[in-house]
Amino acid sequence: MTTVVPGQAAAAPLSPVTTALRQLFGTDDVPGLARGLLVADEIGWSPATGLVDGTRLPEFLGAATAQWGGTPHADAALAWKAYSYWAALPAVLGWASARRVPLLVPSDVLIHFEDQRSLLTLGLRRSTTVAVLPSDPLALAGLPEVRVVAGEAALLAALRATLLEAHLAPVIAAIQAQVRIGTRALLGSVAAGIAHAILRAADGLPGSSVATIDTLLCALGLRDLVELVPGPGGEPTVQRYTCCLAFTLPRPKICPDCCLRQS
Repeated sequence: MTTVVPGQAAAAPLSPVTTALRQLFGTDDVPGLARGLLVADEIGWSPATGLVDGTRLPEFLGAATAQWGGTPHADAALAWKAYSYWAALPAVLGWASARRVPLLVPSDVLIHFEDQRSLLTLGLRRSTTVAVLPSDPLALAGLPEVRVVAGEAALLAALRATLLEAHLAPVIAAIQAQVRIGTRALLGSVAAGIAHAILRAADGLPGSSVATIDTLLCALGLRDLVELVPGPGGEPTVQRYTCCLAFTLPRPKICPDCCLRQS
């Protein structure tokens, strides 16, 4: 795991996450995420509660229609694929890199639609709570945004309760109120996004990427939605059991991990 110098702990609760993101993408300027992850000035941003309650869903789904021009359910599935990837990434990389989990409840996740490079951009409020283990230097830092949990199981439970149950599941429900699309297909994109992120970031993370993916997906109840299979060089690759519907677009695409590729 990432080593954190005790004297620096109070200054940078999410430094392992931003370091992992920088190693993953090779830059701090990542389309889809606020630079540095935390949003200093919230003007122009709004909380993800606007997706949960439906007030920003028309803008979100409209942006997807403008980008892909497919059927309503295909555009919604691809919009969700993008959203869930960026929304899950800070928590997933935080857990995998340093057992620090930003608790991504919708009120602390900020979004905007102004960057033309990405369907939408996500960032975190500076007050976002970070869950840590008792052994983490942050546990003794006395910061109001730090929550110390009992152990590994409790940390994973906090990740599930905030990312999946309090955030992603309500957004799924809001999308389904507008577009007919199955929960399993949408959760398949969450599982695949997590697996791809860990495999891509593997060189900068401790331990086995396969074991990390297995632990995370089991904790989230998503393990049956993807499989890791050997790639051309024997490396683990992701195989989905659901489809994001990209093959139905006016310019069809079959993703490398799609279930349609199975014989």
